[in-house]
Amino acid sequence: MAALGMADRPITVGAVCVYHEMVSTAVEALKGSHIPVAAVSTGFPAGLSPFHLRLAEIHESVAAGASEIDIVISRRHVLTSNWQALYEEVKAFREACGDAHLKAILATGELGSATKIAKASMVAMMAGADFIKTSTGMEKINATQPTSLIMMRAIRDYYERTGYKIGYKPAGGISTAKDAVQYLVLVKEELGRDWLEPTLFRFGASRLLTDIERQLEHFVTGRYSAAHRHPMG
Repeated sequence: MAALGMADRPITVGAVCVYHEMVSTAVEALKGSHIPVAAVSTGFPAGLSPFHLRLAEIHESVAAGASEIDIVISRRHVLTSNWQALYEEVKAFREACGDAHLKAILATGELGSATKIAKASMVAMMAGADFIKTSTGMEKINATQPTSLIMMRAIRDYYERTGYKIGYKPAGGISTAKDAVQYLVLVKEELGRDWLEPTLFRFGASRLLTDIERQLEHFVTGRYSAAHRHPMG
């Protein structure tokens, strides 16, 4: 960090995301760091548990100290174009979150068309999502740049209509620093500089950390380190 001229910069991850069982442990471990704990919820990753249990899971994670909740929508509402049902579902999740931020995972690789992705993005924002997120990372097709463009333009449209800035999170399949730079350029060009802050943009890709560390070490030393020398290796 000193060789990069960044020794005085407090660089951290945007959040630490865990299952409910590990929320209290993560909150305790991160005490004083100002790094938020996010909990994947509502029957992640498929979202097929009974509705009352999905609401209860949100309540339990918030009570345990999670300040961000990543919910998964019911894909069937999108596939059948039941937009009212999708709105009511996300709205109920939003209310259950209380003061915690809600990130709505759309599972875009399973929604069938660009039109449905755009409509699902808009409905989730209308229902109170603070972020819209591409994927759980466990679908066959996760984050892609074409899908990201659709979602970002929905965010821009929503902002122009309402004045509210909604965050964006591509997740799954982003594993190299070069890929990350392409997404950052896309965000900057489509949404503007404000969306390059962690309050409005996150990467959901644990594997990405290792490549970023290796690229930074190469910049300083001219050599790549072995992946197993890094925490996520």
